[in-house]
Amino acid sequence: MEGEREHVGRTALHGVLVAVAALALVGLVAVGAWLVPDPAGYGTHEQLGLKACSAVEWFGVPCPGCGVTTAVTWFARGEPLRSLATQPFGFTLALAAALALPAALAAHAVGVDLGVTLLRLRWGRWLGGVALLALASWAYKAWSMA
Repeated sequence: MEGEREHVGRTALHGVLVAVAALALVGLVAVGAWLVPDPAGYGTHEQLGLKACSAVEWFGVPCPGCGVTTAVTWFARGEPLRSLATQPFGFTLALAAALALPAALAAHAVGVDLGVTLLRLRWGRWLGGVALLALASWAYKAWSMA
């Protein structure tokens, strides 16, 4: 019929990515509901039964992941600026989790195959950018804890 869209076939990876986006959002909401952000700006992960950061205990400097769980928890509790100030990489992860499902559903609605899109990404650039953000966030966290 005229005006109707032809059914767009999608890869199996597309469905997996939409499901992962939904799980990311559910995980973010769960973190906000069950964890209490540690006022020190790191250590929230200990509520999950994980051990304290050895780098802080042994050397007095944070590890690259220090503050990520705390930042995600602040974000999930509706405090994005506090999340960003706690650990920029954690803030970025939380923001990505919050936006993943709406972005995936929007792409799905307009017929974009997320599997094909994912395979076409320039992974070197993306991973390089993520590594730079992680390194800069670690430096910021070390500076803010000094």
